[in-house]
Amino acid sequence: EKYRKYTTQLTMRVLPTAALFLGTTSAFSPAAFVPRTLNKFTTTTTTTTTSLNMAETQLTQDELKKMVGYKAVDDYVKSGMVVGLGTGSTAYFAVERVGEKLKSGELEDILAIPTSVRTKEQAEELGIPLVTLDTHSKLDVAIDGADEVDPDLNLTKGGGGALFREKIVEVCAEKFIVIVDESKICDGLGPGFPIPIEIVPFCHEHTMRTIAELPSCSGCKPVLRMGSSSNNQVDGDEIAVTDNGNYIVDLHFEELIKDAPTMGKEIKNVVGVVEHGLFCDMTTAVIIAGKDGISVKEA
Repeated sequence: EKYRKYTTQLTMRVLPTAALFLGTTSAFSPAAFVPRTLNKFTTTTTTTTTSLNMAETQLTQDELKKMVGYKAVDDYVKSGMVVGLGTGSTAYFAVERVGEKLKSGELEDILAIPTSVRTKEQAEELGIPLVTLDTHSKLDVAIDGADEVDPDLNLTKGGGGALFREKIVEVCAEKFIVIVDESKICDGLGPGFPIPIEIVPFCHEHTMRTIAELPSCSGCKPVLRMGSSSNNQVDGDEIAVTDNGNYIVDLHFEELIKDAPTMGKEIKNVVGVVEHGLFCDMTTAVIIAGKDGISVKEA
């Protein structure tokens, strides 16, 4: 069997994460992000299941996100590390936890690399020391959320528009820890969440057509992201622009993607493509919060 199961009790340092959720809002908090329709949970094999009675306390989605964000930092971030800070409504809580532990003295000598302007601003507000890949090309760990996770731990990322910076940072990490609630687990990538692709503005319509004509992208509907780049909802009349000054095209699929790694390679070979939101063969572990507790699935 590819994965081993075993059960552990939730430690006292993880339990308070639900109780500590205060529902406050900052410019960086999940409440500032536009919600989207989520997939139903599909059960997958996990390496670790942490027992927690969720039935007695109905946790909100943000509370579940906070639990996995805090657990990722508590379990994987140690003093002296270089840490990649993800972007999005789940990664927000991991960044928050790093800031809290630095302030309390539980963590020391941490250097962090943010994956977006808004994560950089949140980290600065929390007093987290920041560096870049130019000076620190090797990271000990990177922690980030995902829009979808398939059974092979391939990911769709980029709903928040930071896919290029996320990938360039996270591919440099010795460990890449993905944090999600159970709604992000799926049988296969594609239908549940559009695949974002960052493209250069020059001749962007040509680039969109070229992508749609790729054999691996057959049947997809390319949609240029409009309004804010931080979500894939149409919330403005202007073309969305990323932190890098590029556009995003979201590929909508009606059927499961048969071979995500091959699709990623074909898309990346298109002239005009900066990066795509398929994160294949990168994940070290996925921490999942659901109604039955917290589970960890390892590659």
